[in-house]
Amino acid sequence: MSFTLAIVGRPNVGKSTLFNRLVGKKLALVDDQPGVTRDLREGEARLGDMRFTVIDTAGLEDATDDSLQGRMRRLTERAVDMADVCLFMIDARAGVTPTDLIFAEILRKRSAHVILAANKGEGAAADAGVIEAYSLGLGEPIRLSAEHGEGLNDLYGQLLPIEEKFAEIAKANAPVVDVTVDEDFDEDEDYVPVPTQEKPLQIAVVGRPNAGKSTLINQILGEDKMLTGPEAGITRDAISTRTVWNDVPMRIFDTAGMRKKAKVQDKLEKLSVSDGLRAVKFAEVVVVLLDAAIPFEQQDLRIADLAEREGRAVIVAVNKWDIEDAKQEKLRDLKEAFGRLLPQLRGAPLITVSAKTGRGMDRLHDAIMRAYDVWNRRIPTAQLNRWLIGMLEQHPPPAPQGKRIKLRYMTQAKTRPPGFVVMCSHPDKIPESYNRYLVNGLREDFDMPGTPIRLFMRGQGDKNPYKGSRKKNAGALKKHLKPRALREK
Repeated sequence: MSFTLAIVGRPNVGKSTLFNRLVGKKLALVDDQPGVTRDLREGEARLGDMRFTVIDTAGLEDATDDSLQGRMRRLTERAVDMADVCLFMIDARAGVTPTDLIFAEILRKRSAHVILAANKGEGAAADAGVIEAYSLGLGEPIRLSAEHGEGLNDLYGQLLPIEEKFAEIAKANAPVVDVTVDEDFDEDEDYVPVPTQEKPLQIAVVGRPNAGKSTLINQILGEDKMLTGPEAGITRDAISTRTVWNDVPMRIFDTAGMRKKAKVQDKLEKLSVSDGLRAVKFAEVVVVLLDAAIPFEQQDLRIADLAEREGRAVIVAVNKWDIEDAKQEKLRDLKEAFGRLLPQLRGAPLITVSAKTGRGMDRLHDAIMRAYDVWNRRIPTAQLNRWLIGMLEQHPPPAPQGKRIKLRYMTQAKTRPPGFVVMCSHPDKIPESYNRYLVNGLREDFDMPGTPIRLFMRGQGDKNPYKGSRKKNAGALKKHLKPRALREK
């Protein structure tokens, strides 16, 4: 998804109708009665060839107290702050109301991109309302009919330059991953890219609510930039901050706490979690922060597994270590649980820190730089093949149905994360357990702890021209014999 669009406006102007049309499903309830929508609803929108995230919000009402309307308004204002673009809808048949004027002023202050749409714009009865919409001072209004699908081409035209802008930002911020390896590289050459101010090292700090993520980042920055407190779930969206930590330029993403899906009832929290997942995709190194009192809950394992599947270097940091009493015993239990529960991250660094006091921060920095170095690791082809011969002698692959599997050749195809290709016979018959045997061997023998390793088995193909259908064989045989027949003439 390239950007997020929030649909805002008074109750009963047609926000949910447009939301349903953009997502292509009737996800939001629609009724003539105002105030049907109370929560935020997020969906994957499709408009022509454009893909983006759309948020349906509660109708904006002029209430600021703790009543239901006041809480709905605050939730909608929060969605405005989090969205990249706001589509402000008015009812073209009702014209501009005093409430519309109030919220137009709020949007001018809170949103960088506001698109004005006059909905229910079909027919001559809407002409006066469309003209009146110019008085809001938000530019030329789009004449829409969400119910009949009119005016969507104009909406596409307004969103196109915004999509291009956010695509450029995403491209600039996205880390370079799956880098193809040049087979002729020099072993002695340093291939690890050095982080610079233009291309800083990108780190995402993720974990459950109240694990201390914002406090940890404040400790790195040396200032209280992130809002912190004893309450869980203070951070709502992924905030990126640039800094230089021990002479290394970095961009650090502070993310919202990620709880079990069943516990995530608040629509805003769902939005925050999806924002945190996007931060993982923009990172090169992911720090999974645990609470020493309750480490390795199911959600911690899911977060670490997500980072591994995305191919990012992973570090596990255990926070609040300063209040832990039996430190040695606790550390031994943590390491045992880590190896048992996350075998796919075998050998990943487990660092104990105190975000509050700053203890262990140097160890965390060293672990991040080492993980980044391993993530960029390259191994020469000759060295890999000597290693492969030893692994085959120690434990040859199985022979399913009596067919012997031959592993002929191995090379590294990619870095960031390291990816290897093994040319073999019958690649589809190699069991997953043998793949794990090779991956674990790569980790141990080439000192690549913790980083995701991709291993691909590929067949070399059969080059026998006589194998296949009779017609194909006849053609191949004719082509094979033609040079000799010409010589005999």
